[in-house]
Amino acid sequence: MSAVAEIDEDGHGSAVPVVAALPHTDPLGDPFLRARFALPARPRTYLRRQRLIDHLDQALTTPLALLNGPAGAGKTLLAAEWACGLSPPVAWLSFNSGDRRPGVFWAYVLQALRACGAPASEAVGTPANASRVGRRLLSTLAAELNDRDRPVVLVLDEYDRVTDTKVAEQLEFVLHHAGQGLHLVLVTRTEPLLPLHRYRAVGELTEIRSAELAFTPEEAAALLELHGVNVPLQAARNLVDRTRGWAAGLGLSALAARESSDPELYLKEFEADRSTVADFLLAEVLKGQTRETQDLLLRVSVLERFCPDLANALTHRIDAEPILAGLHRENAFVERLGHSWYQLHPLFREILRAHLRVRLPGLEPELHRRAAQWLRPHGYLPETLAHSAAADDWDLAAGALVDDLAIGRLFTGPDAHDLARLFSRMAPEATSPATDLVRAAHDLSRHDLDHGLASLRHAEEQLADDARDLAAARLSCALLEALAARLAGSPPQVERAAASAAELRRDVPAHLLDKHPELTALLLTHVGSTLLWAGRFEDARAVLSTVAGAPGGASTEVPREEAMGHLALLDYLNGWPGRAERKALASVSEADRPGDRAERPPQPSGSGIGRLVLAAVAVDRNELDRAQALIDETADLPFRTRDPVMAAGRAFAAARLLMARGKMRAAVEAADPAVLAAVASPWATSQEALVTSAAHLAQGRPDRAAEVLQAVSGDQPVCAVEAASIQLAARRPAAAFELLDSIHAGERTGPAVTVRAALVRARAADAAGDTATARKLLAQALLDARRERLRRPFLDAGAWIRPLMATAALHDLAAGWLTYAVPLQGERPAPQSPPAPLVAVDLSVREHDILERVARMMSTEEIAADLCLSVNTVKTHLKSVYRKLAVNRRGEAVRRARGLRML
Repeated sequence: MSAVAEIDEDGHGSAVPVVAALPHTDPLGDPFLRARFALPARPRTYLRRQRLIDHLDQALTTPLALLNGPAGAGKTLLAAEWACGLSPPVAWLSFNSGDRRPGVFWAYVLQALRACGAPASEAVGTPANASRVGRRLLSTLAAELNDRDRPVVLVLDEYDRVTDTKVAEQLEFVLHHAGQGLHLVLVTRTEPLLPLHRYRAVGELTEIRSAELAFTPEEAAALLELHGVNVPLQAARNLVDRTRGWAAGLGLSALAARESSDPELYLKEFEADRSTVADFLLAEVLKGQTRETQDLLLRVSVLERFCPDLANALTHRIDAEPILAGLHRENAFVERLGHSWYQLHPLFREILRAHLRVRLPGLEPELHRRAAQWLRPHGYLPETLAHSAAADDWDLAAGALVDDLAIGRLFTGPDAHDLARLFSRMAPEATSPATDLVRAAHDLSRHDLDHGLASLRHAEEQLADDARDLAAARLSCALLEALAARLAGSPPQVERAAASAAELRRDVPAHLLDKHPELTALLLTHVGSTLLWAGRFEDARAVLSTVAGAPGGASTEVPREEAMGHLALLDYLNGWPGRAERKALASVSEADRPGDRAERPPQPSGSGIGRLVLAAVAVDRNELDRAQALIDETADLPFRTRDPVMAAGRAFAAARLLMARGKMRAAVEAADPAVLAAVASPWATSQEALVTSAAHLAQGRPDRAAEVLQAVSGDQPVCAVEAASIQLAARRPAAAFELLDSIHAGERTGPAVTVRAALVRARAADAAGDTATARKLLAQALLDARRERLRRPFLDAGAWIRPLMATAALHDLAAGWLTYAVPLQGERPAPQSPPAPLVAVDLSVREHDILERVARMMSTEEIAADLCLSVNTVKTHLKSVYRKLAVNRRGEAVRRARGLRML
C-alpha cells in the first residue's frame, strides 16, 4: 500500500493510502517495495519550522530543488511535511543501495509516478534490463511530462545512494526536457552529480543546505518543549552552539535530558562520548568509512582546524586531501572553512577524541607534538603554543613564542590572558633559555621582581654561552631588563636596556619587528615611566608621546593606555589639570572600565594611573566624593604598590584628598609611596614633603614645616608653589618668594601653578597692607581658575581671603562656579549649589541629539537607527560627549548634563 497527499478543509495535508493494486516488478523480477513510495510518518515531537516550508515552496517555481545536509539534519521529515501539504500529484521515492543501476532506478521512478496517480503511458514502457535504459524510454517520458497540464512533484529521498554517473546524466536529460511538467526535489547528504551551476545561474534551483537546516535557539527551545524539557532560552542557545543546531543532536539530547533530574544542567554538561549522540554518529558516520579514513578522523580530532598537509603530518600518509574533500562532499560532519582548511563538527570532534583514547591509547600527546612541529614553521603561533602545551613540550612552546618575538604578548593584546594561563602550567623541569625568559616575563608581569630577575639572569647566562643567532631571544631579554628597571626605579638600567635593544633590532628580521609593534611600545613605555619617576619630565614626555601615537591596534593597547596615563600625570604635575583630565580619560579604555576588569589579564594598568590623575583633579575642583570613588577603583588593581609611579600617584592622590578633608595625620601616613627604588623621585619626594609640612603647620610647628620643605624645588612647579604657600603661612615671605622665583615659566607652567602663585603673592600683598594689589592678583587668579574649575586653592587659602572675596567685583567673578562661605555684606548665605562641570561644555547639535537619546535609555544600535547613523559614528560622538563632560560612563553623562540643565 502506498500513500499520496490529500488536502483537508483547513488546508493541511495528510497521507492517505492508494488502494489501487500495483502488480509490477522491477527488472530483477523482485516485487516493488511499496513502503518506499509512502511519505515518512512524522513523530509526535516533530517541530514544524515555517521558515523552511516557505523556502521549500519555491520549489514549485523551479525545475530543481535540493535539500542537502548531513545525517540527522532533518531533511527527510522536512520534505515529507512539505510534500504532505501539496495537492497531487506528488510522487515520493526513497532509495537504497540497490538502486544504483539505471534500469532499477528508472523502474522505481516510473512506479512512484503510478503510485501518485500520474502514471506514464504504455508508450514509455518499462526497463527490462537492470543495467541500462533505452533512450526512447527517457525521451518519451520527458515528452509526456512536458505535455501535462498539472506538473508532477517528484521527491527523491536519500538520493546520495545513487552513485552511477549514467543515472545522473539520464535524470538531467529528463528534467531538462520535461519543461514545466516536472519539479524534481533531491534529498541528499552529498552533492548530486548534476550541473547545479547551470540551474543556479539562471535562477532555476531552490537550495536548502546545512546552515539553513540548523535549528535556531528559539526553534531548539520549542523542540525541547515538545520533548517535555522546559529550559531558559539561554540554555537552548548554549545547546545550539554546541550542536551547531544539528537536529538529531538536539533531539537525542532532549530525550536524555528528559530523564535527568536537572535537564538544564544535563544539557550544559553532558558528555557527548557517553550519549546516544555518540552512538548515532559512530554508526551513521564513522563506521561506514574505510579504515584509512577512520584513522585520519581520529587523529585530526585533536585539532581545532586542519588542512590536508597538517592532517598528513599526523597520519604520516599523503592521502588526506582526497579523503577530506570526499568527507566534506558527503556531509560527513567535516566542514570546510575555506582556503583548504577544515574543521570537525564540535560534537563529532568530542566523540572522536574519546574514541581515539580507546582505540589508540597514549597517542594523543604525540599527535599534539606533531601538530605543533608542523604549525610552527608555517607561522601559526597561537595553535603552535596550544598544541605544544597539550603535548607538555614546554621547550617547544616557549621557543616558538620567543623566536617569533612575541614575548610582549604576555603583557598586552587580546590573547595576553590566555597566554598567561597557558604558561602558568609550565613544568619547572623545562630549563631552556626560552622557558626561563617566559618565566621571567610571567613573574615580572606580576611585579615579582626577585623571581623575575632570577629567571632572567639564568636565561642571559645560557644565551651568553650559545653561539647561535638568537637575536629575538636577546631582544626579549632587553625588554624584560627594561621592565625590571622600571620596577626598580633605575634610570641607568633602563637606558642600558634601551641601548641594547636598539643594537639588537638591527639583527632581527624586519618582518618580525613589523609583526610585533607591541615589543617596541612596551620597551618605550618602561623607559618613559622610569624617566618620569626620576623627574626627567621632558625626556619622559618625548618617549611617552611616541608610544601614545603608536600603531598596532589591540596589540599595543596596554602600552598606549599606560603612556596616556603617564602623560596625564606629567600634565598634572606641570599644573595643567584640564589637559591631564583629557589624557587620563583617554587612558581609561572601554574594556578597562569598572565591571570589566575581572575578565582582563592582570597587568600594569595605564588606566590605574589615569584614575589617580582624575582623582587628583577632582580634589582640586573640590569634588571629594568623586575623588574618593576614583581612588577606591584603584584599590583592587593588581600590583599597585610595586610600580613606583603608580604607587607614588596613589599616595599623593590619597594624601591630597585626606588633607582636603582635614585629616592631616592620615594624610601624612598616606603620602609615603612605600616603594624601594634605586633612584629617589624628586616629585614624589616633594609631594610627601608638602603633606608632612602642611601637617606640621596645622599642628602649630611652622619651623618644622619650613625645615621639611628644603627638598622642594622649582623643577616641580605645583610643588614649589604649594611650598611657597606654606612658607608664607609660616611667616617666611623671603623663602616663599624664592620658591616662586625658582619656577621655570613657559609652556610647562599651567593654570594650577599660576592660580596658586597669584594667591601666594596676593596673601603677601594683603599682609603688607597693599589691598589693591591683593585684589588685582586675586581677580587674576579667579579668572585663571574659572576655566579649569579650580576650587580647592581658594578653599585652602585661609581666613585672609574672606574679606577680599566679599567685595562685589570678586564675588561676581566667583559666582556660578565657586561657592564661598562668606556672602556680601547684608546678604543672606545661599545654599551650596551642585558642582559645576569640570571643563567648559559646548556640545554640538549631533552630540546633544545623541545625549538626549542616551537619557531615554536607548542602546547605541537604537540611537544609530533612529538618527540614520552608523554605530561607529554614534560611538565617536559619545566619546566626545564623555570628554567634554569629563565622565567615563553613560549614567554619569546624563546626570552631569541634567545638573547643567542641558537636558
